Amino acid sequence: MKFSLGPNLFFWPKTDVEQFYQQAKHSSADIIYLGETVCSKRRELRAKDWLGLGRELARDTNKQIVISTMTLLESPAEIVTLKKLCDNGDLLVEANDLSAVQIMHDLNMPFVAGPAINCYNVSTLKVLLKQGMMRWLMPVELSGDWLKTMLTQAVDENIRDKFECEVFSWGYLPLAYSARCFTARSEDRPKDDCKYCCINYPQGRKMNSREGEQVFVLNGIQTMSAYQYNLINEVAQLNDMGVDIIRISADSEQAFTQLDKFKAQLLTPKTYSLETDKECNGFWHQIAGMSVA
Repeated sequence: MKFSLGPNLFFWPKTDVEQFYQQAKHSSADIIYLGETVCSKRRELRAKDWLGLGRELARDTNKQIVISTMTLLESPAEIVTLKKLCDNGDLLVEANDLSAVQIMHDLNMPFVAGPAINCYNVSTLKVLLKQGMMRWLMPVELSGDWLKTMLTQAVDENIRDKFECEVFSWGYLPLAYSARCFTARSEDRPKDDCKYCCINYPQGRKMNSREGEQVFVLNGIQTMSAYQYNLINEVAQLNDMGVDIIRISADSEQAFTQLDKFKAQLLTPKTYSLETDKECNGFWHQIAGMSVA
């Protein structure tokens, strides 16, 4: 089993991003994803900067480096940027929408199917495999039982050996995307004049219910879980199911500590008590997503 550091979903200053990936070089991650997946207005790093950073990491480490693409494309200019990322000539690409899947297919290049690709059954897996998928990340809202069934069906269909399976296992869950910018709206700004305000919230902006309960994290056009998803107690189960890669989200420098803790579970398993006001694992156990089983 391998461990990956997912793309940073938040908007950080360029110097903070570069500093983070300098630390990532020396982390225990086997795979590093990087790139802007949420909003094209986040231009602290542009496409050429992400590709340059990815090539630097590939040159300086023995880790696999993957460029992640945008999830919601809204203009022709964003398609042009997407094509540059896909046709980069060096790095594996995580496709986060079907336009990226089509471009990678046209280039005859393998790709990772990201968590925003709605793949819920073996028939869809077969379609993605024909397009060139070599790794599949399960949609974050699905359960462990669902994944076990899906992988068993893949074995029965003789396709399980044709792709790697990756599971998002720690971090704020990316739940939904909208053409509207929720962070800008929370500051009474129109999206076209957002002033890039989400850079002021390095871990998003927390949103509470009227009863004061944390419900979501607002991250530009992305809505995330209020609590950090944590499957650390399920590492042995994931391994037994044949999951190839566990993903730790690049939420903060805490991700590096989590990588080490998750890896240690393979050697010396330990049961952790999750903090119910900060962490959750409900989706995995087919209960309310905000809950802890």
